[in-house]
Amino acid sequence: MLFPDPARNMAMRPPTAGPTAKEFDLAKYRNALPQLGDDLFLTDGGLETTLIFHDGLDLPEFAAFDLLKHTEGTARLRAYFCDYAEIAKQHGAGFILESPTWRASSSWATRLGYTRETLADANRAAISLLQEIREDLDTVAAPVVISGCIGPQGDSYGANDALSASAAETYHSEQIEILADTAADMVAAVTMPCTEEAIGIVRAAARAGMPVAISFTVETDGRLPSGETLREAIGQVDAATSSYPSYYMINCAHPTHFESTLAGGGAWVERIRGLRANASSLSHAELDEAPELDPGDPDELGIQYAALKKRLSHLTVLGGCCGTDLRHVARIAEACAPLFRNRGGS
Repeated sequence: MLFPDPARNMAMRPPTAGPTAKEFDLAKYRNALPQLGDDLFLTDGGLETTLIFHDGLDLPEFAAFDLLKHTEGTARLRAYFCDYAEIAKQHGAGFILESPTWRASSSWATRLGYTRETLADANRAAISLLQEIREDLDTVAAPVVISGCIGPQGDSYGANDALSASAAETYHSEQIEILADTAADMVAAVTMPCTEEAIGIVRAAARAGMPVAISFTVETDGRLPSGETLREAIGQVDAATSSYPSYYMINCAHPTHFESTLAGGGAWVERIRGLRANASSLSHAELDEAPELDPGDPDELGIQYAALKKRLSHLTVLGGCCGTDLRHVARIAEACAPLFRNRGGS
């Protein structure tokens, strides 16, 4: 059965068996990321927390990419992304398809029994799935960008096991080079807890010719787990990489944790184009110990995003992180869409 809505049609399709030659075509937006303009782009919410707490799925090591091994898991990921794409469609916004590969690097995948070859196949399959979804959704007015998601080699909330810049470049090059040979338009390194690993990722992306976004996570005091302020972190990465990152983001933290650090403005603030906040204002330590998911207040989160958009003129990519779901992203879109000229704003 086909539905009038292309997103619903995509969700009903049988899962892909794996990548084909089509996946290795030149990426559509790699040479000109549309989110670097002034238009609104939405992305998804908390993938792993949704799958675990709402769907009741078992995700060892928080590895959503492991679902691609099974037709049922692939179908669930397809439906998940199509649901968020429908929100973007309702608001005439662009959409960032962020691949479920946050844990798809060697240190995490080895714990799940992946070999180097099967891990490469999983990364390719993740982008193949997103490419199929994009085919029915991408338009000139509302582009759909495919982003290869990269996570830290170790704990997102601690800096004790963080890699040096050189070690990070070596470690992350393997995943980035695989993604560079797919239809991914860019890579995004999220929940980065320190600057050194971010620098290594940027250097690996530059060597592979991939645009890259760096998304830092912060504690309740607005500082990275390694102690740097956002201003220091962005400045250090830009200085070490000749400002190679296409833009920066903040994710896996609540707006109340970092909004005060942005108050002074400055050129470094203008480098921030993306925001994927947590639903809860609890600290990382408190969230780790919480027996249940804290959904926070979706309406309040939307209001907080709108306030941040008014302060951050270059903010164009909006989504959620831990604890957020369709409700949160819908409220964020409703609150922020009027602030974009092409979406009804002035």
